[in-house]
Amino acid sequence: MNPDLYPKYVNPLLNKPDRPLPEEVAVIGAGTIGPDIGYYLKSALPGIRLVLVDIDQKQLEGAEKTIQGYIKKAVDKKKMKPDLAESVGANIIYTTDYSEIKNADLVIEAATENLGIKKKIVEQIEAQVQKDTIITSNTSSIPAARIFADARVPARTSITHFFAPAWRNPAVEVVAWEKSDRAIIDYLTWMFCSTGKVPIVTLDRICFVLDRIFDNWCNDAALLLDQATAPEVDQVAQEFVFAGPFFVLNLARGNPIIVETNTLQMEEGEHYLPANILRSVDSWVTLKPGEKLEIDPDKTELIRNRLLGVLFSQSFDIINRGIGTLEDLNLGCQIALGFRKGPFDIIRDLGEAKTKSIISGFQKDRPGMPGMEDDYNSYQAFKRNILVDEIDGVKIITIRRPQVMNALSDEVNMEILEVLKENESDPDVKGYVITGYGNNAFCAGADIGKFPQMLGDSEASIQYARDCSVLLRHLDQLDKPVVAALNGLALGGGFELALRCHKLVASEQAWFQFPEVTLGIVPGIGGLVVPYRRWPNGAALFHDMIRQGTRMSAKEALDLGIISGLAGNYLDLIEMAVGEVKEMAGKPLPGIPDQPVQIEAPKPLEAPQAGKLALSKEVVDIITRAIEEGAAKPSFEEALEVGYRAFGEVACTEGAKEGISSFMEKRPPEFKK
Repeated sequence: MNPDLYPKYVNPLLNKPDRPLPEEVAVIGAGTIGPDIGYYLKSALPGIRLVLVDIDQKQLEGAEKTIQGYIKKAVDKKKMKPDLAESVGANIIYTTDYSEIKNADLVIEAATENLGIKKKIVEQIEAQVQKDTIITSNTSSIPAARIFADARVPARTSITHFFAPAWRNPAVEVVAWEKSDRAIIDYLTWMFCSTGKVPIVTLDRICFVLDRIFDNWCNDAALLLDQATAPEVDQVAQEFVFAGPFFVLNLARGNPIIVETNTLQMEEGEHYLPANILRSVDSWVTLKPGEKLEIDPDKTELIRNRLLGVLFSQSFDIINRGIGTLEDLNLGCQIALGFRKGPFDIIRDLGEAKTKSIISGFQKDRPGMPGMEDDYNSYQAFKRNILVDEIDGVKIITIRRPQVMNALSDEVNMEILEVLKENESDPDVKGYVITGYGNNAFCAGADIGKFPQMLGDSEASIQYARDCSVLLRHLDQLDKPVVAALNGLALGGGFELALRCHKLVASEQAWFQFPEVTLGIVPGIGGLVVPYRRWPNGAALFHDMIRQGTRMSAKEALDLGIISGLAGNYLDLIEMAVGEVKEMAGKPLPGIPDQPVQIEAPKPLEAPQAGKLALSKEVVDIITRAIEEGAAKPSFEEALEVGYRAFGEVACTEGAKEGISSFMEKRPPEFKK
C-alpha cells in the first residue's frame, strides 16, 4: 500500500479515532445528492441531528419529500422497522439559515460543481462552526487545494466524494491533501467504515481515482459514435459493466458533468477534450430491457478494444502517479461504478500480450493518453480480497469483500494462505489475526463457486471439498497462533474458517450459523466434525445449527467456551485478539483432538424445518449419519474424510439439486424428500 495514502493501517477500523462518531451533521446543498447523503447519515446514525441547508426553499421542500419517501419505501419493503424509521425521520432541520449549523461536528458541502460557489460556501461555513468542526466537500473532480485555498483552518478539511445513490452506494473517496491533518483523514475513513461505507483514500488530483475512470470511459464511448451507435456501445460494454455508459448517462443526466470534468482534465493535456456530441444531446437512445442487437464482429472488437483501452489507460495512469492504490482501484470500480470485475482482474484474464496490444492500439488512436510505464507484473502484485496490517508483531488479515459481506472464494483462501506462508519463518511475526471488513460481517460463507457444475458427481464433489480445505488444513498444522476476530456474522464456510483458528474472540453483536442445509447441502470442509471434537459439550446446539440452520449468539458461544472473549467495538476486538496471539506465541498450541469423541446422539427429525422452511429429510439424514460417524472415527483425518464424503453424497440428491437451483434462480426452495 502507498504510505502517502495509508501511512499506518489500511483497515480504517484499526485507526483509533481522536473523537467519537458525530452527534450533529450539516449538509449544505439540498439538490440531488445532498438529501441522499443526509439519508445515509440518518440511517446509519439515527440519533444524530441533521441540518440540510440550501438557499432555495423549494429545494429544501423537495429534499424533505425525498428523505421521507426513502423512509416509507424502506418500511414498506420491510427493510426498516417502524420504530427505527421514526428515529431516522426525526430531528432533521431543513433551513436556509446557516446559523443552524453552528454546533455541527461535521459539515459536508454538496453544492453544484462550481469552484466559486464552493469556496463561498466554505467561507460561510467557517463563519458559523466551532474551531474543531470537520469540513468536507462532495466534489467529483475539483481538487481540495482549490476549494479550500482560502480556508482559515485548512487542516480540518478534505474531499469526501460520494457516489450515486449516496445512501446505497458503499464507496466514498477521501482525499489526503497536503494541508489536511492526517488525523482528520484517519477519522473520516474510520467514521465511514463504521457506518457501512467503504472509504478509498486518494491523492489530491483532478477527478481523483474513480471519477477519472468513469468520466473517460463515458467520454471515449461518446467519441466512438462516429463508428457505432449508443445501443451498440452499451451492449458491448455490458461484458464488463452491469449498465452501459449511455444508459448510465441518461440515469444521471450526466452529459454536462462529463463535459465539465473532462474540460477540467484538459489541464493535463488536450487529449482529454470532451466529445462535442455531449454538449448537444439531452438523452440517448439505449437498449430496452432484454433487447439484444446483432453487431458485426469487427465492430464489436473495435468497441471492445476502445473501451478496454481507455479503462486500462486511466488505471495505469492512476497507479503510475500514485493517485490511488491497486487494491482500492480494483475494488472501487466494482462497488462504485458497477464493473463486473476490477480493471486489473480483466488485465490478468487477458494476459500480458493481449493487454499490451490493446493499450498500444488505444494510444495510437488517442495520442497523448497514458499507458503502461512499469513491468506488467507490477500491476498484478497485490492482494485483491484481503488487507494486511501489523500490530505489535501480529499480522492482521482483513477479508475485504464488502460487496458480498466478505464471503470466501478460492482466491480469498489462497491470499490468506500466502500471507501465512510468507511469514511462517519470520521470527518477528508472533502470529496472525483473521477478521472481516466493517462492523457487520466476519464472513458470509463461501461462494457457490464450481459446485453447481458438480451436482450428481459424487467423486468430483468429494475432491472439491478436499481442495477447498487446503487453507484449513494448513491452519491445523501451523506452528504460529491464529485468532479469529469475529466482528459480525460468520456463516457456513466463514464459520468453518473461524473454527479452525486456535482461538476465537467476537464482538457482542456477532452471531454464527450453518445455513447450508437450507440449500440442500452440508458444511463439508470440517463443519460436521470440528465443533464436536473441540467443544463436545455443545453437541446439542451444534446438532440444531447443522441440521436445522439455527443461529448461535456470541453469548451462547462464550458460555460454551467456543469463544474466549467478547468486545464492545471493533478496535477492542482486535486488541483482544492480538493479546490472545501474544499469549499463545512460543507455547504449545491448542489443537483439534485426534481421537474419537463422545457426544450426545442427534435425535431423529421426521419433519426437519429451518424456521418455516421445510427441509430435505434425505439431506438431514445424511448429515445425522455423518455427525455420528465423524465423532466415532479414531483420527481427525479420518473424521474429515467423513465430512468430505457426506458432501459428495449430498451432491447426488434431489435436495441439493433443488437447493442450488433455487439459490441461483433467487426463489425459495421446495424440497420434495
